Amino acid sequence: MLENFWKDKYPAGVSTEIDPDQYPNILAVLKESCKKFADKPAFTNLGKTLTYGEIYSLSGQFAAYLQNHTDLQPGDRIAIQMPNVLQYPVAVFGAMRAGFVVVNTNPLYTTREMEHQFNDSGAKALVCLANMAHLAEEVLPRTGVKQVIITEVGDMLPTAKRVLVNLVIKHVKKMVPAYDIPGAVRFNDAMAKGKGGAVQEANPDNNDIAVLQYTGGTTGVAKGAMLTHRNLVANMLQSKALMGANLKDGEEVIICPLPLYHIYAFTFHCMAMMISGNHNILITNPRDIPAFVKELSKVRFSGFVGLNTLFVALCNNEEFRKLDFSKFKVTLSGGMALQLATADRWKQVTGCQICEGFGMTETSPVATVNPIDAVKLGTIGIPVPSTLCKIIDDAGNELPIGERGELCVKGPQVMKGYWQREDATAEILDSEGWLKTGDIAIIQEDGYLRIVDRKKDMILVSGFNVYPNELEDVMATIPGVLQCAAVGVPDEKSGEAIKVFLVKAPDSTLTEEQVKAHMRENLTAYKVPRHVEFRDALPTTNVGKILRRELRDEELKKAGKI
Repeated sequence: MLENFWKDKYPAGVSTEIDPDQYPNILAVLKESCKKFADKPAFTNLGKTLTYGEIYSLSGQFAAYLQNHTDLQPGDRIAIQMPNVLQYPVAVFGAMRAGFVVVNTNPLYTTREMEHQFNDSGAKALVCLANMAHLAEEVLPRTGVKQVIITEVGDMLPTAKRVLVNLVIKHVKKMVPAYDIPGAVRFNDAMAKGKGGAVQEANPDNNDIAVLQYTGGTTGVAKGAMLTHRNLVANMLQSKALMGANLKDGEEVIICPLPLYHIYAFTFHCMAMMISGNHNILITNPRDIPAFVKELSKVRFSGFVGLNTLFVALCNNEEFRKLDFSKFKVTLSGGMALQLATADRWKQVTGCQICEGFGMTETSPVATVNPIDAVKLGTIGIPVPSTLCKIIDDAGNELPIGERGELCVKGPQVMKGYWQREDATAEILDSEGWLKTGDIAIIQEDGYLRIVDRKKDMILVSGFNVYPNELEDVMATIPGVLQCAAVGVPDEKSGEAIKVFLVKAPDSTLTEEQVKAHMRENLTAYKVPRHVEFRDALPTTNVGKILRRELRDEELKKAGKI
């Protein structure tokens, strides 16, 4: 066991332990921070800023509406399906203050995915954006959802701007299909009814579920990770501990392009930045890079939370490269592997080094991170305070430092389990609290961890293990490559052969032979791809993570294997 291994691996002044019971629940943090930083900006979106004091007042109005004007009971689940708009933190914190469990729901879900999640969670209420209300209309009769609150993108903007934004989105851009949900309440009407109403402030136990965060949708049936108040408070304190010396309370401006309904952004922006009293700039549609860069030009930001594909897209934008980066000091990366070529380019463009970390929905999510002042590119850093990591072989035996195997994590941020899925919980979480991540990793002598790859993404070529991350790192250094992915495909001779997919710049003349030649120069022979395919785009998740599984499944279908 490695309990004492990391004691001297932390930067000077950083504690190796946090007290996950420092606060009884998330609401205690919210109340304290909104009082301490009442006049400080909390969230900005589309030119409108809400202070911490206003967040507390508005979330109280929403809580009062839920308690006094609906039949919802404490402990009921409420699905919240919104992109990054100001209504999101108001609704989430309001629901928690009213005593409900938040079910974060992706606005890009299909009706099949929505129906599964609403029924699996037992959601009784839904707060959703009008843009996807037509899908909710189709799904809701087959669920237990009884209370529906509909909001539009501009609902929290000043009156004139609200009307203009909502009209343009609905009638000019035609992004709001017609819908008819009997009994649905408009978000602003709910807020008006709740204004001045009494709130019976919830006081949940720290082991009570705060959020049901669904995961695993690309690997089977999506499961709800039960994240307790203690889990999220712990991860908030852990994140703050490793960044505290670099981020000043109440002074930072942090860009938030990743969706708040995703656990990575949720914990960082709604939790870690809340206790620090810092300012979050919400980007509603980060895929619109020109509009995104225009928003960035309006502020002198000091922090940025993103992932590899987003960093690449921004660095390729001429206007982004012209921005004022004089205050920029912290970039955090997670969600997918950071390619070294991307990290180097980002540093060249912005002057800011990327700190890569590692986490899962099941770990609330942060398990390891590079200390800001001690970044080691190519690693996922060291375990956050009060967290242990170990590497095991296929038989479950712990392996020595430097050997590769499956990464396991133990700490107060590890989920309670999967919602109503004891068998699935037992597969990943043992009786001692160790969580199997499904990632192949190495613990280095210096205490830093390095992810080799997802266990299930490993390619087996004639008995040799090949890890897609390594191939993609090499491909990413080829001039003109914008995106890339590597998968294993069936092969009669070698069992599996390597196939790579690339998206190249519009002016690139890159050929298949050039790709293979570059790989041959940088990798041993069995790691050189047998097949190369150029595409206009690669399949990605809502946060931009490339879906190797989709590419692999396409190839298996072609081969008649599925």
